[in-house]
Amino acid sequence: MKNAFYAQSGGVTAVINASACGVIETARKHSNTIGTVYAGKNGIIGALTENLIDTSKESSADIKALKHTPSGGFGSCRYKMKSLETNKAEYERLIEVFKAHNIGYFFYNGGGDSADTCLKVSQLSESMGYPIQAIHIPKTVDNDLPITDNSPGFGSVAKYIAVSTMEASFDVASMAATSTKIFVLEVMGRHAGWIASAGGLVDDSIPVVILFPEVGFDEKKFLAKVDKNVKEFGYCTIVVSEGAKWPDGRFLSEQNTHDDFGHAQLGGVAPIIAKLIKNALGYKYHWAVADYLQRAARHLASKSDVKQAYALGQAAINMALEGKNSVMPTIIRTSNNPYTWKIGSGKLKDIANIEKMMLMNYISNDGFGITEACREYLQPLIEGEDYPPYKNGLPDYVVMKKLMVDKKLPPFGV
Repeated sequence: MKNAFYAQSGGVTAVINASACGVIETARKHSNTIGTVYAGKNGIIGALTENLIDTSKESSADIKALKHTPSGGFGSCRYKMKSLETNKAEYERLIEVFKAHNIGYFFYNGGGDSADTCLKVSQLSESMGYPIQAIHIPKTVDNDLPITDNSPGFGSVAKYIAVSTMEASFDVASMAATSTKIFVLEVMGRHAGWIASAGGLVDDSIPVVILFPEVGFDEKKFLAKVDKNVKEFGYCTIVVSEGAKWPDGRFLSEQNTHDDFGHAQLGGVAPIIAKLIKNALGYKYHWAVADYLQRAARHLASKSDVKQAYALGQAAINMALEGKNSVMPTIIRTSNNPYTWKIGSGKLKDIANIEKMMLMNYISNDGFGITEACREYLQPLIEGEDYPPYKNGLPDYVVMKKLMVDKKLPPFGV
């Protein structure tokens, strides 16, 4: 009987712990087939450094509480493993750690980069004579994983942005006669405008302009749209993706620095847009950056998002029990109204390092809003409430004990 390894990767979400809960609870129900579930402390780095958390030491109540707790309960990291050709030693180290701790199942909960790592581990383990069943569990607020209808984490972020856009617009509308006429909300989304699109879910009576990464920023056209809204409604709300670009492909907010994944470091597009409006049109403004708030807001999580996150963790274990390898459980939408879905499956070779952009028929003809088709896609993903329990006026979230497994191998530098 083999043990399992589970790790969380990249930016966390309001529901990634629900997937962890699905993995661990389901594995415990099959303790005659799957042994202990070890979790990587701080993601894949925990495997490389042999810092393994023994989840069997966590109580059933605490594992259950993961389902309503945001962020990464076992710690995550932004660590992109290099290619096999560049640094084979890292992948060999993973296999050595797995072998030392009798691990035969690898569950990696993350986005496109982690799908790639999962695929490589599966391939290399075969050649090293110690087969690992590697199963990727989708997670990304950016909603840019292919094949799956949507990615866990996105529905809750979309709900947060839609609600924030609505509430901030109510605020600006009440002050527009004598004060602020412009509110700019900056949201996540480097290449794909899925999160920004959620700002279009508000009622048509609210004047919202959306700036998508998929649509080159036309300054003149944008200013005309904003000015028209102010003249007609008295104010205007702008939802701008951090990845908004000039027509030549340059990010509006690029800082000329890069993160550990090699991605351009972005930030501060909201004040850029706000000042542009002030200089050209003279309107008083306020701006905000949703940043971590949007992905940590478990108190406002979408019920459908929580259900899907848990179901995908559960499905990963079931796929492992069925002998599947190098795959990812997916969401298949079977109906919009009523909203129904089922679990599907995709091969990692068709998922790794592939980004799913906004469909162009989801963006309005003027490039500043969403279409009815987009609304039909988004609406079910934000519906339903799944409030966490509260204690003394605050959400009652759980903190894992994180008791470590004894190390068996020499240290390995990361």
